[in-house]
Amino acid sequence: MGEHIRYQVDGRVAMVTIDRPERRNAMSYAVLADFHEALGRAAADDAVRAVVVTGAGGAFCAGTDLTDLSDTPTDQRGARAGDAPPRAWAMQRIPKPVVAAVDGWAVGMGAEFATQCDVRVASTTARFAWNFGHRGLVPDTGAASWLLPRQVGMARALRLVLSGDPLDAAEALAIGFVAAVVEQADLLGAAVEEAARLSKGSPFAARLAKELLYAGYERNIAAHLAATREALTACFASDDHKEGVAAFLERREANFVGR
Repeated sequence: MGEHIRYQVDGRVAMVTIDRPERRNAMSYAVLADFHEALGRAAADDAVRAVVVTGAGGAFCAGTDLTDLSDTPTDQRGARAGDAPPRAWAMQRIPKPVVAAVDGWAVGMGAEFATQCDVRVASTTARFAWNFGHRGLVPDTGAASWLLPRQVGMARALRLVLSGDPLDAAEALAIGFVAAVVEQADLLGAAVEEAARLSKGSPFAARLAKELLYAGYERNIAAHLAATREALTACFASDDHKEGVAAFLERREANFVGR
């Protein structure tokens, strides 16, 4: 990991922290590469059952570092040369629940990162802004133009993206963009608790369910039901299903192994 990305594991929850407070955790291309490396590490670790993404120093992420952008040729901005086509976003590709813990500003790419997470928990100081239009851009990862309308509705997404106006924590909760709003001091604890709650079930089933939920945006009902039958067949044959049934019959907590 680079000096601006911290990675730590507490129990079964990995925490990825953007630690560049002097720039309000704005992303340079080097920091972005380290960020994706940390997410990949969490995805690959079988001991990790859920992930929390957050920022240090009272900000989530202030977007792209424009000083870095100005030094980058225009044909290398956005998706960098050689990057794989992003059929799914970084947080979406992780086969585990991903919770954003948002304190302070999540602007531009920072708002996109929050949108990509499965669940968002905000502090009372959280502010989200998809202000790309103010820089002559569209939302840079495509999350606000694809995921956001499905999270908050098309009319609200259009209002947020076209105006670039900030969305405060209270309104974000009211429209369902965030799951909870807590005091700053309680944010990380609440996010870790949420991540642990989301990961109590079978990791094997969670991976397949997350895939089905996101892929359902893209295919027709017949294809979706066929994929569901395939996933259900795999679940019936899994060790986790056997353990889940045994735990129920024996009236004990299940000990899932993720296969």
